[in-house]
Amino acid sequence: MNRRKYGKEIADVCIIGAGAAGGVLAYELSKAGMKAVVIEAGPFWDPQTDFASDELSTRHLGWQDTRLVNGQNPLKLGKNNSGRGVGGGTTHFTGVFLRFHEDDFKVRSADGVADDWPITYEDLAPYYDKIERDIAVSGPKNFPWGPFRGPYPYPEREPLSANSEIFRHGCEALGIQSSVAPLAILSAPYDGRPPCINRGFCNEGCMPNAKFSTLIHHIPKAIGFGAEVLTDCMVTQVLVDEQGQATGVTFVNEGQTYEQKARIVILSSFVIETPRLLLHSAASRFPGGLANSSGMVGKAIMPHSSHDVYAKFNEEIRLYKGTPVLALTQEFYGSNPKRGFARGYTLNAHGARPIGMAKALAVDAGVWGEQLRKTMVDYNYYGRITLVGEVLPQKQNQVTLAKEKDEYGIPRANVSFSYGDNDLRLIEHAVGKIAEIFEAAGGTPEFTVPDTAHLMGGCRMGDHPDTSVVNGFCQSHDIRNLFICSAAVFVTSGGANPTNTVMAIAARTADYIIEKTKKQEL
Repeated sequence: MNRRKYGKEIADVCIIGAGAAGGVLAYELSKAGMKAVVIEAGPFWDPQTDFASDELSTRHLGWQDTRLVNGQNPLKLGKNNSGRGVGGGTTHFTGVFLRFHEDDFKVRSADGVADDWPITYEDLAPYYDKIERDIAVSGPKNFPWGPFRGPYPYPEREPLSANSEIFRHGCEALGIQSSVAPLAILSAPYDGRPPCINRGFCNEGCMPNAKFSTLIHHIPKAIGFGAEVLTDCMVTQVLVDEQGQATGVTFVNEGQTYEQKARIVILSSFVIETPRLLLHSAASRFPGGLANSSGMVGKAIMPHSSHDVYAKFNEEIRLYKGTPVLALTQEFYGSNPKRGFARGYTLNAHGARPIGMAKALAVDAGVWGEQLRKTMVDYNYYGRITLVGEVLPQKQNQVTLAKEKDEYGIPRANVSFSYGDNDLRLIEHAVGKIAEIFEAAGGTPEFTVPDTAHLMGGCRMGDHPDTSVVNGFCQSHDIRNLFICSAAVFVTSGGANPTNTVMAIAARTADYIIEKTKKQEL
C-alpha cells in the first residue's frame, strides 16, 4: 500500500472484482488509456505454486466466506459457483464456452414467460466474435445449434474422453444430435501458452495455463497497459456525494481501511457480493441501497439447475481422464410446448474425480455406508452426464442483508432460493433424457444428484428504471457513473454456461464507457 500507483489520484475507473467481467473491463479500459484500479478480495494466484493436481488442496479457489441460505431449495455456495482471487471463477471453471441463443434475449416475446432483455443477440454477436478470437476458443467446424454455427478460432479438442464417447454413442442411438464442446482451452499453442494435454484438472486450476482465465490473459495485459491491481483487499463501501454520484470506494487490507477515489465505479463481483455491497452502501440520498430505486437489487437471482446422473457400465470409463466436458447436446435447448414446460437445457458429458463423486453421492444423494463403499470401489465403471437447465426468474429468489456481520462489519448475505413449477418439470424431463442416453449407450443409471451452478441475476438490466437496476450498457439508472457488469445483470439465465456471455457484455460495456468518456458524457 506504500507503493500505490494511483493511491493519491482520482482514478478514471475503479473496478471491483477481477473475474470474467472485471478482467475484460480492466484490459479494454486500460488499453484505451484510462487509469484503471482493480480491487480484488482474494490473492493474485500463481498457477505454478498455488494450483495443484489435487482435489482437496484447491478448495481455496472458491469464495468460502459464510453466507446464510434458505428457501425450499437452499443453494450450495462456494467453489462450485464463485471464485476468490484474480481470475475469479475462470480459474476453476470447466472452460465450456457457449453463446446464448437469439431467443434467450426475448423470452417474454418468444415464450410468454419471464422478461425480454433490453439487448439482442445481434448486439452481442460482434463481442462474442471478439472474445472467442482473443482467447482462441477451440471448437467444431460446424456447431449444430443457435445462430452461430462455427467455425471456431482453433480446432476442436481431441481425443475425446471415454465418458464423452459413450455420451455421443447414446445420443446417436436415439437420433439425438451431439457435438464436441466449444472450450476456452487451447488445442494448439497460443500467446506463449501450451495446448491442453488432457490432464483433466481444469476445476483445480490449470497449472500449464492451457485453459484460459483472466488471471493469465486479461489481467496481465491490463497491467501492461498501466492498470493497478490491488489484491487481498475487501471493498466495504461504494461512496456517493451529495449530488448522487459515485466518488469511489473504501476497502480493507490487513485490517486497515483505505479509500480509492474514481470518476467511474464498476461492480464486477459475484452475484451475491454485488447486491450485498449495494445494499450495505445505503446513503441519505439512497436509503434503500445504491441503484435500488426499483427495489430490484438482489431480486430474481437464478442458478442453473445442474443435476448429475451417474450410470454404471460393464467396461471402464475412468471419469477422471481428459478435460471434464468434451461433448454436449443442445437438442432440448429451445422451448417445445409438447414437453409441458417453457425453455430448455444443455446436457454435458461431464467427468468427475473420486472425492467429488463420493461427496456428491453421500451429501446430496444420500448414499452411505456399504453402498457408497461398493460404488466407489467401482468408480472406474461409472459415466456422468450433467444438466445445465434454465431457471426462470422469481422476485422471491433474492439476496438480502442478514443481521449477522462479518469481520469487516458488513452484514452477511442471506440467500433465498426455491425452484418454480416450470423449473421442476424441466429438471424431470432432463433427468429422464439423460437416463435414456445412458441406457442407449449400454449403461445402467443408478444415482441422480441434485445440484445448481452458474448463479446469475440480482441486478437485472432493462429499459425501465422502475423494473430494473441498469440499462443495456450496464449503467445504473440511478447513478450515472456507477456500472454493474457481471452475471448479476442477466434478465434470464438461458440454458448454457454463461461465461462467454458475461465477457461479451463486459467488452460491450467497455466500448460504451470509452465512447462516453471521449464525449465527456461520463
